[in-house]
Amino acid sequence: MLATILVIIIVVSGVIILIFSQQNKDKKNSWIQFFAKGKDAGFSFQEIELLRRLAVKSALPDPTALFWSQNQLEMCIRNMVRTARLSGGGDQSTQDFLSKLYDYRKKIEMEKPKIKTGITNSRQIEEGQIIRILVNGQGVFPSNIVKNIGQYLTVSRPSTPKLPASFSWTGLKLSVYFWRDDDAGYVFDSDVQDEVFSRGTASLKISHGENLIRTQKRRSIRLKTHRPAFLYILDSNQPSHTVEMNPGLKCFVEDISDCGCAVLVGGRGAASLRIKVQFILNNRPVCISGTVRSLDYYEDDNKSLLHTEADPMPLETRNHILGEVFGMLPEEDEELPFKVLDEEASDETTGEAVEEIPVASAISDEAL
Repeated sequence: MLATILVIIIVVSGVIILIFSQQNKDKKNSWIQFFAKGKDAGFSFQEIELLRRLAVKSALPDPTALFWSQNQLEMCIRNMVRTARLSGGGDQSTQDFLSKLYDYRKKIEMEKPKIKTGITNSRQIEEGQIIRILVNGQGVFPSNIVKNIGQYLTVSRPSTPKLPASFSWTGLKLSVYFWRDDDAGYVFDSDVQDEVFSRGTASLKISHGENLIRTQKRRSIRLKTHRPAFLYILDSNQPSHTVEMNPGLKCFVEDISDCGCAVLVGGRGAASLRIKVQFILNNRPVCISGTVRSLDYYEDDNKSLLHTEADPMPLETRNHILGEVFGMLPEEDEELPFKVLDEEASDETTGEAVEEIPVASAISDEAL
């Protein structure tokens, strides 16, 4: 009887030891796989070790999911951002590591099917899409898609003082340019079949483009927003990233990314203009300095949307913007630390917080 009990104890102990041994082996293999995937993703050994600690801190059931799951990666980034904020923003190595995490998060986003594949013909263009029409010898004119059916496109007839009211569009050869949100730029050739009224709008009926060329694939993820800001015209001697303490021209930031922003201002803007835009992001002043690459002028409202390509940003500023783009920053009450706080708040309510930019220039062909 005693011998039987001893045998049972030995067998049970052996099974327990075998189970723990297998678990430790599986865990060891799991971390080996984790480091291998981290290396493939471009992280250094030291950074992978930091990621491992973040995965443990975030209690991820499968740590390797950090390299393919958007949700798991975001959980780790939030922990990293929280730690950096508690330490006063983090040192340079922390910002470098955070920047790599954001680049990896951006890579996951950019590889999604919608961004990666795009569209293949003009029949897939959505109604309301803003376009630019190039007419040789006449210039570039803003327009939009009014109707898109199988046989043809209907676009709004450009209204511009550069052309007489009697100008005839019928029979003209066109090049049509447009930028598809979260995708890329496109161009195709077309010709005007007729001038018509469509949905109460003076319009042009144009042919579809059978050869749609995809160009200028988006390099960043943009966040749609609508926040008050100040705009400053930059000269060659003015610091690009210094926070201004005096108010500039009132404007609105309509989208932001780590590569630039779109800014709504009064008046007709100018391509190639050097500007600085300053606004509050998560209770912190942020400056984006850069060059206006293209613009949309809204003649009825006398306003311009300036599409601005940013200069290289300080790493901490870039990380802060990407944190907002990907929703990594905690929500806080925002205040404008400027002298016109009360005035700005009232203007935002009425929607009048834009001032006319002190330049006047039609959009140039280079802006495309």
